[in-house]
Parts: sequence; C-alpha cells; structure tokens
Amino acid sequence: MRQCTAVALLPAPEYLARFAVPGFPMQDGHVLCELGEGHTEDHAQMLWDDDLNSEGIWVRWGESGSVATLTGLPWCPATDGRGDACWLFAGHPSGHAWQVVDPTMEALGAEMARLYPHLYRHPGESGPG
Repeated sequence: MRQCTAVALLPAPEYLARFAVPGFPMQDGHVLCELGEGHTEDHAQMLWDDDLNSEGIWVRWGESGSVATLTGLPWCPATDGRGDACWLFAGHPSGHAWQVVDPTMEALGAEMARLYPHLYRHPGESGPG
C-alpha cells in the first residue's frame, strides 16, 4: 500500500521563536503523514522517540491541517516474519510500517539499485554481491 500524501505546515512555536536570531526568524515546518493511504483517522508523523516512556512523540492533524496536537503514543506491538517491529503507534489505522511504501523512497531505491547493482540484494540472494 502506498503512503498517505497528506502534508501540514506547522508554525514555529512561540517559545522557540524567542530564540531566533534577529534578522533570521524561526521558520515554519512541514510534516508528512506516515500512515498508509486511505485511512480515515487523523494524519500522523512521529517526531522523536521517548525511550523513557517506551513510546514515540507524534504530531497528529486533521484533514484541514489547521489543528495539530503533540501526543505520546505507545509503539505498535506487531512484528513481521523476520522479527522487525512496526514503527507506527499502537492501534494505528491502515497497514503496518512494512506494508506502507513511500513512493519517493521506492523510486530512489530503484535508481540506486540500477546505478550500483553490486550493493543491492537481489531476490534469492543471501547478501550484497
């Protein structure tokens, strides 16, 4: 499944804007939804790990992108057949992380494999050639 393409622009927090260098104002930033396309819940992007609480800090926003909230969410407990964990939050909508394909990264990976085939594993091989 393809990754959701929702983007939201978040204004720089006021408390950070106070630290901006005169003449170089704090810039607004954008966030990209990391969930699979077609989900019906809020969009979400993980901002950082909170290892102390065994969760991630996520920004969530609605369809309009106008209201965003930061929230700590526990990790999804699912693992794939190789034992790799889903890096999305528990109870996330759509597919697990290994089922969600970022089309930009997929295109970049294909181009890198074309340019440097000796660095990429091919189906049926055990490691880089």
